[in-house]
Amino acid sequence: MIRGHIVIDAERCKGCALCTGACPQLVIRMASSFNAHGYRPAELADPHGDCTGCAVCALICPDVAITVYRQPAKPPQAAPRAPVAVAAGILE
Repeated sequence: MIRGHIVIDAERCKGCALCTGACPQLVIRMASSFNAHGYRPAELADPHGDCTGCAVCALICPDVAITVYRQPAKPPQAAPRAPVAVAAGILE
């Protein structure tokens, strides 16, 4: 499973909120504070949220203010297997 990490450039964001409606995981919200241009930019609702890295938010952003980084989730560690004898007497 792929995990995502979103970086939002608050100074480029004009607060259109398209990303908040496009995010299937609802990990983006509008900030309560204003940026230097007087807009309420988008921000992460939960930095450790359920972002899948789908990048829909970045694709829909007209200000190119969102970058999505994808990273594979850590697979579960399998327990080491003991050698098993097969019919021909070869160890697997």
